[in-house]
Amino acid sequence: MALSDILNIAGSGMNAQVVRMNTTASNLANAGVVSTNEDGAFRARRPVFEAIFSSISDDAAQGGVRVTEIVTDGSSPKRVFEPNNPASDEEGYVYASNVNEVAELIEMLDASRAYQNNVEVVTATRNLLSSTLEVLKTR
Repeated sequence: MALSDILNIAGSGMNAQVVRMNTTASNLANAGVVSTNEDGAFRARRPVFEAIFSSISDDAAQGGVRVTEIVTDGSSPKRVFEPNNPASDEEGYVYASNVNEVAELIEMLDASRAYQNNVEVVTATRNLLSSTLEVLKTR
């Protein structure tokens, strides 16, 4: 496996984690949104990742991760009694999103750490390439 393949794999991981962070940020931004009915309530979204397994042929290697889709969390929205809310139904209820803010913050921290791990792989690979070029220059 060439060092450029390592950079491609780490890059795919970074891209996947950016999608994960953006999806989580969207969930947090919509956590306080309410609706007049259950169907209109915001539901949290989650990216689905797929591994790209290495296949080595003719000195070409590939691998990494990609986002295949973004799915909607199937859990029900919360029914909250707010008779003074203009969005409330005839019984005085609104439907709040099913977003759990604490779980979303943990998800964002995890995505941030995974992104940073891939940055460290890119940095180490870049340093290795730089050292290799320095060795070749001295010859």
